[in-house]
Order: sequence, then C-alpha cells, then structure tokens
Amino acid sequence: MVQVKKRINRMNDYVFKRIFGSEENKDILISFLNSILAPDGKNQLTSIELLNREIDPEFIFDKSSRLDILGKTDKDELINIEVQVCNEGDNEPRPLFYWAKLFSGQLKSGQNYIDLKPTIIIAVLNYSFIEIHRNYHSCYRIYDENSKHVLTNLFELHFLELPKMKTLRKKPRTLLEKWLMYLCNTEGDAMQEIAKNESKIKKALTCEEIFRKVEKERLNYEMREKALLDYSSALANAARKGKEEGKEEGKEEGKEEGKEERNIEIAKNLLSMGLSVEKISQATGLNIEIIRKLKG
Repeated sequence: MVQVKKRINRMNDYVFKRIFGSEENKDILISFLNSILAPDGKNQLTSIELLNREIDPEFIFDKSSRLDILGKTDKDELINIEVQVCNEGDNEPRPLFYWAKLFSGQLKSGQNYIDLKPTIIIAVLNYSFIEIHRNYHSCYRIYDENSKHVLTNLFELHFLELPKMKTLRKKPRTLLEKWLMYLCNTEGDAMQEIAKNESKIKKALTCEEIFRKVEKERLNYEMREKALLDYSSALANAARKGKEEGKEEGKEEGKEEGKEERNIEIAKNLLSMGLSVEKISQATGLNIEIIRKLKG
C-alpha cells in the first residue's frame, strides 16, 4: 500500500517559526527578509540576531495566540515578523501597538531619543486586507502628503497578503514572489522549479521533510493546526450568528439595536474562546465596560 505524504501547512505559525526562526535556519530568514526589505539587491542583510523567546508549550493549544519572530540586525534595527491566519478586525491598531512597544522598549536608563533605531513590522496575512489595490506587498512609512518626503526611517510596516499572490497569472519572478508562493503552500513541479534556482527555498523544503520525521514536532504541529482551525471556525460561526440575529431586526428603527445585539453575541463567543477584553472591543466596536460586564 502506497502511503501518501501529508502536506504541511506552512502558514501554521508553529511551523513558520521552526523554519524561519531557528538558529540553524537564519540564512533562510535572511533570504526572506532581503526579498522584502532589499528587493533591488542593495543594502542587504548579512546577519541577524534572533531575540524571540522559546516556544511555550501552552501556546500550542491556545487558539487566539500568535507566535512571532523578533530579530536585531547588525545595525541594531529591530524586525518583527507576525503570521496572521484569521482576520480578527484589528489589522491597523495591532501592528502599530507592536511597533510602539518594540520602539519605545529600546531606550534604557540614561539613553537619549537619538539612540532609537529603526523598527520594522512585517505582517504575513492569510487573507486579503487592503481593498484599494491588488498589490500583495504594501509598505507604510511616515511621510508628508504634499511633498511625499519621508520624515524618518524609524517606522516601517509591511503587509504581505497571500490571497493576492494566488491570483497572479504569471510565474513568480522576484525572490519575494517565490517566497510567497512557498507560503501559499505551492506543491509539485511548480515548487520544485522554484527551489531548483533558490537554494534557501530548497533548504526550507528540506526542513519540512525533517520536521515530518520528528514525532514530537509533528504532534505539536498537528495540535497547533487543530487549535487554529477551531479558532477560525469559531470566528466564522460568531460572525454568522451575529449577522443572522442582526437580520431579524427588520424595521428601520431597530437596525442600530440589532447591530449592537449582533456585536454582543459575537463578543460572548469571543470571550468563550479566551480573547482579551481589549481585542474584543477592537473587533466589535463595543465599549470595554460592556464587554467586562458580559465577562462577569
């Protein structure tokens, strides 16, 4: 009997960190970062120090948690990569909050503002987020609207939207497109063709094979995958249930009340999944005090 090799979901954040965030695979991480930050081949990263914590076993079972990769370049720039599988409705404030914490956390007692270094956030999204264009890569900085002059290089925020990459009707040309094809779980001849010309992507595929053969890693991956699927399903069910209850408010004067009831129902579901009060407030628009009362 022929055993079919089970595909690994590369957007599983546990797998992502094992492949991109380990000491032995820093060359893979550097290749990925250069494809985003130095697409023209200039000023490329040559080294990075990993600052991320060890994986807490409880994380694997936590539906709402996410695991990121944090590194420091030889110029003391901070780079944070986050994998986001489900759209929780906080795409703008969340990365800004992460940036603010990392940026302000650089200063120690006695240091001056001039000592602050660039802090870069990279969000890899498994859903479409920015509707005004079809670009799979968006980069935000602080600049003047009239002159387009960039005020500072201390702030940089990147969004990589995988569904937009999947809609491309051409072969991947740039290194970033090849990496995104990898993260889109491309398999077969198309993936082998990419790996043939990109040694670091080939190494990532080899890491997957090793990952499959280590029982502990495989079990952790499967438990994490189940937690992510449960969480995604719960979010979808909460939104659907909320919409159905909102629709029942047919009269014009009842629309606002129906909307609030829908958001309260969503909040109750999200509370049962362990989301924080602050996150639920961002996702539903409900006042924090209302959510705290629901929590009891």
